[in-house]
Amino acid sequence: MSINYASYLKHPVFKVASQIVTEKNLQAFVIGGYVRDLLLERPSKDIDIVVVGNGMDLAKECAERLRVKKVSIFKSFGTAHFNYKDLDVEFVGARKESYRADSRKPIVEDGTLEEDQKRRDFTINALAISLHADTFGDIIDPFNGLDDLDKGIIRTPLDPNTTYSDDPLRMMRAIRFATQLDFKIESKSLQAIYDNAPRLEIISQERIMDEVNKIILSPVPSRGFQLLYATKLLHQFFPEMVALQGVETIDGKAHKDNFYHTLEVLDNVAQNSDNLWLRWSAILHDIAKPPTKRFDPEIGWTFHGHEDMGARWVSRIFKRLKLPLDHKMKYVEKLVRLHLRPIALVKGSVTDSAIRRLLSEAGDDIEDLMTLCNADITSKNEFKVKKYKKNFEIVTEKLKAVEEKDRIRNFQPPVSGELVMTTFGLGPCNEVGVIKSRIKEAILEGEIPNESKEAIEYMLQLGKELGLSIVLAPSFAE
Repeated sequence: MSINYASYLKHPVFKVASQIVTEKNLQAFVIGGYVRDLLLERPSKDIDIVVVGNGMDLAKECAERLRVKKVSIFKSFGTAHFNYKDLDVEFVGARKESYRADSRKPIVEDGTLEEDQKRRDFTINALAISLHADTFGDIIDPFNGLDDLDKGIIRTPLDPNTTYSDDPLRMMRAIRFATQLDFKIESKSLQAIYDNAPRLEIISQERIMDEVNKIILSPVPSRGFQLLYATKLLHQFFPEMVALQGVETIDGKAHKDNFYHTLEVLDNVAQNSDNLWLRWSAILHDIAKPPTKRFDPEIGWTFHGHEDMGARWVSRIFKRLKLPLDHKMKYVEKLVRLHLRPIALVKGSVTDSAIRRLLSEAGDDIEDLMTLCNADITSKNEFKVKKYKKNFEIVTEKLKAVEEKDRIRNFQPPVSGELVMTTFGLGPCNEVGVIKSRIKEAILEGEIPNESKEAIEYMLQLGKELGLSIVLAPSFAE
């Protein structure tokens, strides 16, 4: 007995497509991710319609009846696309594919619906719903995708070794879907991913990172990274993260497993922010711990300077992974470099001076830095965690109080280099830098307020100490 999903297809696109398909006695089907998300009751705005025959002709006629002015035609791919209100609609002729060993780009030929479904990556993405009036809403499910949806299983329609070897990006997609949907990957499929992991080398870094970023943006991203590690996929493109795994013990003293600690921090951040680059900061915050690891017989394991080395590594890692080399990278560098600072305040005394310096360096990213650092408080000792969390609240309140009083965020000294040179008749020289630096330090240490008048008076005092003569006194300091 077939199941009918006509009630799911209420959008005008389906109504118009069905009318044309019926009039011309065509075979056309909604297929793939839209059907999957429809049945899972997940939002989806990408509709794929596969036509046994010419998909471009159906696209043109649908667009005309829906009064869509622009249709994008891709003759070499046999596809057409248009936007209608809130939806992206793509039409393609049913096809079959074959692959060469050195490329994920298939040789494509016209095919039947069955052949089109066979080429799909997973059973849950091979589901199709008929658009012909006689069978409108009937689902075509040759690989028991409905059952896999119900049981939460990621499985390939054909032999998984063939599926993953043909297009290795499907391995990344399997882990991405398992992470996003909280599904399990079938055991044969998981083994095939492990066996075919080296095949990832034929995939462009951009396509790999597109899947990685979707994993990172999942509700519980650690699950995806655990699968990437277990299947050796992570080893193919991110050796620095792999190097975090493991625990070493000397004289009964062990350090924490920094791989699993990093995943815990990532999940903690994910509970509080959808910011992809803040999540990347969590991934990279301890990335340089392996090369900075040292054992001290007195205090145990240390990782001195890992925050500075990690910050220097960010640009190299971003460049290799083909991540953006712009303000997003600089943001991650900053957070990695500063991630120990709030923790140090929690452990020690919270002075106004230390708070001012942190505000000055973090600027508008201070809230994100605090989110990262709060997420970094992980321990199996619940008492220790509660103590740190309580102290962290004190630091947060202190940040607010000092910021409100001293306005240090994105701090620039109220005395410019130009004013120093004009006042003392100087050109660019070491003394100008010394005066500016001393004024900034005085403000951060709380010796003078962050106000123009006091800063200029301090500048004049410093000039006198350096043996400089006033050439043109600032008007409101006279």
